[in-house]
Amino acid sequence: MTPRIISAILRSPATFLFARVLLVVPFLGSGISKLVDFPGAVAEMAHFGLSPPTFYAVATIITQLVGSALILLNRAAWLGAGACAIFTALTIPIAHHFWTMQGEIAQLEFFFAVEHMAVIGGMILVAILGERTRSA
Repeated sequence: MTPRIISAILRSPATFLFARVLLVVPFLGSGISKLVDFPGAVAEMAHFGLSPPTFYAVATIITQLVGSALILLNRAAWLGAGACAIFTALTIPIAHHFWTMQGEIAQLEFFFAVEHMAVIGGMILVAILGERTRSA
């Protein structure tokens, strides 16, 4: 049985908002950074072999910023979370392909991939909770 105070915290809309803010901080930070330094964003896409790099930079910025906004506003949170989750999943084979590496760098990239899987799980949860709060 959950203590009453914990239950109240977990049911609070403020807690749900705080959790959504924490979940999207990496996406907002990255999207804003890429927007402010667009040439750097294009260079990053080229570095990872994505062509045309300008298209991928724009798509990344839109995905990160719009996905984050949908999650924060809890409006079509399933869409924002889905977009961010798919984006995150795609970064694993593109940027964190640990299975092609050796030694410490392989281990570090493996840890990044595992953290990305946790973020994907968080996105699934925010989509579920968003739907439950919307229909409540």
